[in-house]
Amino acid sequence: MLLQRSRSSATSPSSGVPDDPTARRGRVALRLRGRRPGRRAVLLGAVAVVVVAALVVWLAVLRPRAGTPDAAAATRSTTAQASTATFEQSVTTTGTLTPSVQEDVSFEASGTVQSVQVAEGDTVTKGQTLATVDTLQLDAALAQAKADLAQAQADLADAQDSDDGSDAAEATVEAREAAVAVARQSSDDAEAAMSHATLQAPAAGLVTSVGVAVGDTVGSSSGSGSTSGQGGTGATPSASGGSASSSGSTGSTDAAAFTIVGTDAWTVDVSVGEADVASIATGDQVEMTSDDLTDTVFGTVSEIGRLPSTSQGAVAYPVTVTVTGDPEGLHDGVSVDVSIVTERRSDVLSVPAAAVTTGDDGASTVTLVGDDGSTAEQAVETGETSGQLVEITSGLSEGDTVQYTTFTPGTGRGQDGGQGDLPEGFDPSQLRGGGQGGLPEGFDPSQMGAPGGGRGGDS
Repeated sequence: MLLQRSRSSATSPSSGVPDDPTARRGRVALRLRGRRPGRRAVLLGAVAVVVVAALVVWLAVLRPRAGTPDAAAATRSTTAQASTATFEQSVTTTGTLTPSVQEDVSFEASGTVQSVQVAEGDTVTKGQTLATVDTLQLDAALAQAKADLAQAQADLADAQDSDDGSDAAEATVEAREAAVAVARQSSDDAEAAMSHATLQAPAAGLVTSVGVAVGDTVGSSSGSGSTSGQGGTGATPSASGGSASSSGSTGSTDAAAFTIVGTDAWTVDVSVGEADVASIATGDQVEMTSDDLTDTVFGTVSEIGRLPSTSQGAVAYPVTVTVTGDPEGLHDGVSVDVSIVTERRSDVLSVPAAAVTTGDDGASTVTLVGDDGSTAEQAVETGETSGQLVEITSGLSEGDTVQYTTFTPGTGRGQDGGQGDLPEGFDPSQLRGGGQGGLPEGFDPSQMGAPGGGRGGDS
């Protein structure tokens, strides 16, 4: 009896109703079709539909209304007084700072270098001693030249005393006079060579290279095989102060002894287009700026070339600008922006260019504000424009007030593209296709700043 009740509990419904084969088949079919949607899925779908509807209302109705106050605030009336200003016309270009003085200095005298008194990187003054050569040979050459001159003069005196008026005697005198002239020139050259034994800086500046060292042979004897008692193959100092292999006489060099770059005078070479060169004149003021310079550097146009160059069909003329004053911090090779002032006028009556209206007939007018605040159209004649100002040649006086309209971009929700707008990069067309409930995948409705977004819109 107990066993039968247990079997019945396992095969019959809990209600105690006998198992029905038809009902059992219905339950199996229901499990095969799947379970019905839950309440959570239905709720998510409803929320998505509400969000999409709110987005449509925002785009079609609320956003245009919210943008209306910004559009009205985009323009406003303002006033300005006619006043005097300085008008400039300029030509802009670029160039590179270059020292005016860049000289290669070498010995004119022959001899062996006895001393080198400066090094690469030193700053020197004009006339400062750079190096000297041994004067032993120069002294001997000068003494010999003076002796030759004295002998020639004595021979001339004898010829003059023996002149008996014959052709032979006169020819002898002429020959002795020529010998004296040659001997005097040799003596002068020997004295000049003695003065050149000391090499001096021709200008103040920076020593950028040293090409000689003590013991080198310089002058006309370099490379001739004369080594002043030294033989073999030696080393010739290079321009950078090192040594370079050289064959021939020991220590001889024909390279420049020193290179000096001036630091007191600078120039800038620029190119000016064909349309602008006619307006440039020698003496025009120049303003130069650079990210590598602290202050503005001033100069003047010192030379205008007349032989143009052509690059890719464009014709340009060379113009040289000389830096004026004594600016500090200038360096060779610094690139500068150059503004050549071709015209400068002061006390020019002007108003903001936005205050002038030009009609189809070319006539210009302004809105003149009276002392009582009334406005009236006033015809004016204009001249040149400088920046945001326009010259008034007639129709206004200094102190007159003009009224004009300015445009100011809106700053509300309808303008900033962030507050109250769709997320940056969002494409509304994505709503048609997919995502959850018709929204793009990953879209956060709270970014909308509109009804349904969680922030609320502006009223």
